[in-house]
Amino acid sequence: MQRLCFFLLSFSFLTGLLGAQNKPIATYSIVAFDPATGDLGIAVQSKFFGVGSVVPWAKAGVGAVATQSYANTTYGPEGLKLMA
Repeated sequence: MQRLCFFLLSFSFLTGLLGAQNKPIATYSIVAFDPATGDLGIAVQSKFFGVGSVVPWAKAGVGAVATQSYANTTYGPEGLKLMA
């Protein structure tokens, strides 16, 4: 799990450096699963503040989903319900 977190943080940092010349215009998310441990991880990057409260959704034993754009807060729980 530590390697996954390190990778996600490094990827986000490097992406920010590489895109420094261009103005960010979109949100992107990464949802990862480690089959060896069963760990799930979600990372989201956006030019908008506070998306971490509406984009990532996860439930132990079910899965993880990231909703984006004009996030409807019912999409996350509905996605988890469909995966269960």
